[in-house]
Amino acid sequence: MALVPLKRRRRAPSPSDGPPGAGRFPAVVLCLVEKRMGASRRAFLTQLARAKGFRVDGAYSAAVTHVVSEQNSGDEVARWLEQQREECGAGGDPALLDISWFTESMGAGRPVEIESRHRLRVTVLAPLGQQMAPYACQRRTPLLHSNQPLTEALETLAEEAGFSGSEGRSLAFTRAASVLKALPGRLSTLEELGPLPGIGEHSRRVIQDVLEDGVSVEVERVKLSERYRTMKLFTKIFGVGVRTASRWYQEGLRTLGDLQERNTKLTRQQQAGLRHYEDLNTPVERGEAESIGQMVQEAVQRFLPGASVTLAGGFRRGKPHGHDVDLLLTHPEAGREAGLLTRVVSWLDSQGLILYQHSQENSFTLHEGPEAPGGRDVLDRFESTSSASSAALPAMRGGWS
Repeated sequence: MALVPLKRRRRAPSPSDGPPGAGRFPAVVLCLVEKRMGASRRAFLTQLARAKGFRVDGAYSAAVTHVVSEQNSGDEVARWLEQQREECGAGGDPALLDISWFTESMGAGRPVEIESRHRLRVTVLAPLGQQMAPYACQRRTPLLHSNQPLTEALETLAEEAGFSGSEGRSLAFTRAASVLKALPGRLSTLEELGPLPGIGEHSRRVIQDVLEDGVSVEVERVKLSERYRTMKLFTKIFGVGVRTASRWYQEGLRTLGDLQERNTKLTRQQQAGLRHYEDLNTPVERGEAESIGQMVQEAVQRFLPGASVTLAGGFRRGKPHGHDVDLLLTHPEAGREAGLLTRVVSWLDSQGLILYQHSQENSFTLHEGPEAPGGRDVLDRFESTSSASSAALPAMRGGWS
């Protein structure tokens, strides 16, 4: 009996294989969305369409005219399309269609006319700026936002304006940066902001420059200026404000070494800030903040059992690191906390853990109405202290209340 060699089965082309040609309908190029359709079904439908003479591309490209999806919403397919465009850099405006159009076309053996029931409904998104709450207290600002280069440019100008004594300009740039941080997505064009309040003409020009060129000439000029760099250096010294830094600059001082060589008169706070400059400008990590909180908690329990210490500020909002540690000291019984802060700080100082501290006594009094006497916020009238630690806790700077 003669042996007949087995006939090799011809491998069916997969969706990733390129189209076998233009097909019978050169004006129609299909792309099937695999999400929820599945790889196997997508491969089957691709073979079916090609057998009917349709061109089906395995990946999205600018040539695609019809995007077909199954069990996906129009918004989901629109987001998928935007992602494909970003990855391949291709434009195009294909029709977003439900699988029903594909099924009817396969049955007819030709592309059927697209009707409204075939089209996926896509929500028309308003400009990014119109998706934002009008007031800052109503907006959520993520820890990681999508417009970092833009906000950094505006914050540099805000800082420079503050160094120059222009509080109005500084506030304007800061407000514009905060608006960009709260945008729900990455800003691509200035038009996406719409007539959004909080972003003035100057800020818009800077934004436009960064969007078009990647940098702002004005911002780069500020960064390179001697005065800006010197002011930034001096104001990072614990206890040095803009006025002192500006006076030192006018006196010809430029570096930390200049302050020491010329025997510049410094306050006790500034001496500590200069001596521990690097430590005090090292960001505090969350683990360090929690350790500091635990240390203060143990000190609090020595004087008032039952009192609690809560990590507040940026760390309570979820930040992984910050420039200080804010702690809130409370007790379930109102009034029991009186004098606690002074005793805790004194004990920490006796242990050599306090480098510098400044306290404010409790000036809160009961009153009627939403505003505290003298126009100050109620929370600002409780006992508080700002402290800097010794070198044993390098980056500890915080407000306790």
